[in-house]
Amino acid sequence: MNRTLLRLIFGSIFLSLFAYTTYASTQQAVFDWQGMVAEPDKWWTIATMMDAYFGFLTFYVWVFYKESSGISRTAWFIAIMLLGNMAMSIYVLRQIAKLGDDEPLENILLRRHA
Repeated sequence: MNRTLLRLIFGSIFLSLFAYTTYASTQQAVFDWQGMVAEPDKWWTIATMMDAYFGFLTFYVWVFYKESSGISRTAWFIAIMLLGNMAMSIYVLRQIAKLGDDEPLENILLRRHA
């Protein structure tokens, strides 16, 4: 997999989620949603939310490893928990942008040493 393909994948994730979230928020206020309290959606809504947030936490473990600053770790935790995959796609795009032209793509997985 090359950088351009990864940029396309994570850029598309961000743009799609941002566009649909913006659209959905114009159709119904987040606080008007009844998925957590109304049947029959309640149980699948809770399962989906648990799955999503456990995925966010799993991704954040990598972010925690990569980031050395407590401020950066805290900011990314808040962003990921509030924005989910939008924040995660931005994080990956930033990691790709930080790679030098001669660095292998695999280096995005590793912590940078000063």
